[in-house]
Amino acid sequence: MEDILDFSRKRIARLRQENGISARDLSLSIGQNHAYINKIENGESNPTLVTIEYICQYFDISKKDFFDEEKTQPDKINQLIHEVQGLDKDTLELLTEIAKRFH
Repeated sequence: MEDILDFSRKRIARLRQENGISARDLSLSIGQNHAYINKIENGESNPTLVTIEYICQYFDISKKDFFDEEKTQPDKINQLIHEVQGLDKDTLELLTEIAKRFH
């Protein structure tokens, strides 16, 4: 298993890429120098827990989602869950069947 710093670097890069966000834009959006995320991803700097918290807020994901390496595009999954929460039972069953066909 890779160490937590390597995992965090890769996770940040993957979240950015999945959402089409540049390292520069993410850096500036979390209040850092324009090269901050690049330095983390290249191993020149280590992310702090505060940085990870800001990144989670930026992508609207929990820290649990951030560290769940099996979960791809957690922000999209969370958005989908939010959208279906108010649906009735029959509609949820229909959506479940549709999702199974794509799996």
